[in-house]
Amino acid sequence: MRLASHAGKKRFIIDPGEYYVSDEDIIISTLLGSCVSACLWDPVNHIVGMNHFLLANKRYSRDIPLIASEAGRYGIHAMELLINAMQRKGANRHLLKAKAFGGSNVLMGVNQGDSHFAIGDVNCRFITEFLSNEKIPLVSSNLGGSFGRIIHFAANDFSVYMKRIGQSEAQGLVKEERRFYQHEISEQERKKKENSIQFW
Repeated sequence: MRLASHAGKKRFIIDPGEYYVSDEDIIISTLLGSCVSACLWDPVNHIVGMNHFLLANKRYSRDIPLIASEAGRYGIHAMELLINAMQRKGANRHLLKAKAFGGSNVLMGVNQGDSHFAIGDVNCRFITEFLSNEKIPLVSSNLGGSFGRIIHFAANDFSVYMKRIGQSEAQGLVKEERRFYQHEISEQERKKKENSIQFW
């Protein structure tokens, strides 16, 4: 996470795997490709939060809900980290509202075993399933497509400003997301091996 400023306000820039929560008049920004961000807020207690995550898994099934899959468990963890941090600041889970962004198909075919598979689609599906299951109203969204996005979440009025990114920025984003995807897959494999060790 990096700190910058915009129009005299603090601006917190989050990267993949990060989230930020505040009860102050700030801006939270991120750059999205296949990843998704949930912008959550409690309008009564004026707490805001945003995350940035990617569901990384070697194989997905369209026959079971995403939230029941291995990748879905990571997504649930990412969402619960954000929600729990907001509750610690004073937010009421039952008052939360959401906006969701990202999930473009910039990583189309990163899974070589399934060349038509699009990670962005899976991320879009997960975020809408999760919010529906948790009964958190999705007030607005801009999900999918084949373009990256820069988003700025303003805490003062809960608005989100979105800009599509150009081709040169998109190329750098694809490289970064591929690295993040491979890192997450490696971490999952490492944890599986650790969990398979038995102590006698």
